[in-house]
Amino acid sequence: MRLLSSIGLLSLLTVTAFAQPQKTTRSATASTRQTLARPKLVVGITVDQMRYDYLYRYYDKYGTGGFRRLMNEGFNARNNHYHYAATYTGPGHTAIFTGSAPALNGIVGNDFYDRNLGRLMYCAEDTSVSTLGNTGNAGKMSPRNMLVTTIGDQLKLATDGRAKVIGIALKDRGAILPAGHAADGAYWFDSRDGNFISSTFYGKELPAWVQAFNARKLPEQFIGQTWQASLPMNQYTESTTDDQAYEGSLPGEAKAVFPHEFIGTAGGLKYEVLRTSPYGDQITKEFALAALKGEQLGQHSVTDMLCVSFSSPDYIGHTFGTHAVETEDNYLRLDRQLADLFAELDATVGKGQWLAFLSADHGVADVPGFSQQYRIPAGVKSYGEVSEAAKAVLEKAFGPGQWILSYMNQQLYLNRNLMAERKIAMQDVYELLRSTLLKQRGIVNVINLHNLYAEPLPELQANLFRNVYHPNRSGDIYVMQQAGWFEGRAKGTTHGTTYAYDTHVPFLIYGWGVRPGQTFRRTHIHDIAPTVTALLSILEPSGCIGNPVEEAIK
Repeated sequence: MRLLSSIGLLSLLTVTAFAQPQKTTRSATASTRQTLARPKLVVGITVDQMRYDYLYRYYDKYGTGGFRRLMNEGFNARNNHYHYAATYTGPGHTAIFTGSAPALNGIVGNDFYDRNLGRLMYCAEDTSVSTLGNTGNAGKMSPRNMLVTTIGDQLKLATDGRAKVIGIALKDRGAILPAGHAADGAYWFDSRDGNFISSTFYGKELPAWVQAFNARKLPEQFIGQTWQASLPMNQYTESTTDDQAYEGSLPGEAKAVFPHEFIGTAGGLKYEVLRTSPYGDQITKEFALAALKGEQLGQHSVTDMLCVSFSSPDYIGHTFGTHAVETEDNYLRLDRQLADLFAELDATVGKGQWLAFLSADHGVADVPGFSQQYRIPAGVKSYGEVSEAAKAVLEKAFGPGQWILSYMNQQLYLNRNLMAERKIAMQDVYELLRSTLLKQRGIVNVINLHNLYAEPLPELQANLFRNVYHPNRSGDIYVMQQAGWFEGRAKGTTHGTTYAYDTHVPFLIYGWGVRPGQTFRRTHIHDIAPTVTALLSILEPSGCIGNPVEEAIK
């Protein structure tokens, strides 16, 4: 009896001991529950073809509300580089917003040869969808070729779809790839009619605010203007004089000098010429402001995201070069467009309530003609020099056949099926191509992408090639140009190499949750996405290989 009583008393004490803390815990939780603090809006800004030094070359002429606001009041990662060997627009936009690399995300170039399909593929093409906004084909695009998620995708997943995510650019790939798979909309400029369009991937029709914006006919207003220098010509001290033989010109112009008139068309497209002018950035900014209002971004119970890419610096840089008055003038004007955007974010979302980051999809090389003025080695090869030499030597050694499927992004795509049929080893082909191509001017190395660990490369460069190699979408042999050399342009410039002028780009982050400051330690593009997702307290994108820049986080 005493045993049963003891057991009963012990049971009662045990129940009481466990019951009381549960009641206290529930009460405490109810009274102390708080909502996790997050910004109302995150704005991801990509400047197409912005080399790092542009932040400082034009610094004294920038106003206080644009680039300098981000630099002086935000965090500046001053030694920020690309981590792969394909510094092009599509891969760059993808890497910024995924924290990934082409080896994982599949966007190895703007165009690439898809071995599974047996044809060339554009990075954003999608023949299963249709254009929204007109009857043309420029809207047959989507993010389906991108194999991983973006910051925006993770934000949609974290909020069960409640967050709004919008992508905007003149270029389709600059709008589509940053916004991601789950975006509410991506919009880009159609040079045929001057409208912003989209695709049925995102819905059945353009939102009313997009239709209203197109009805304003801003491109028609700009096409009737001239591009005047915004400063007296003697104040462009960071640039060469305004008449260089190595500069390109706008369609219909006899010389590459101010003022520029939009008197010609490119490919018969009336509004294409606006891309190569500051008006392209102004149209993009105006459309971003329309999206801010039309989608009520930053006005919801969860964080929204706006991805904006300014494409005109790329068109202008390709045409005029890195030290042209046109390039400097455009950056001074872009600075004012950024200031307008930030001022509107302060007014509508609230100062301190939004988070912004800015980077670039790639840098750019100096025009060889400019470099040669300073006795710096540089030059231009025709696009056919490499591929024609490769075809000739392979046919001579192994007989007739389509040995080269494609040559792009400095990569030779070999016909592996034909090699297998004739029992020819990859190493044999590589050694033959290497000995042949190294004799050409401007070629510094020929690299077997199948055997990178055997290549005598500095580790930093070897990693760039490892991060770009995707078995189904990359080439087999990488033909490495000498620094200062590139292919295919007699005037203007380009990008796409592993050199610092192409890899070193800005990473500025500003606003909600950001600790102002700077770092000179080497950071990478793949660190941007995890930094942003850490600030948002959400999971990083699926293919992310970077780490948060801890110094930037409060």
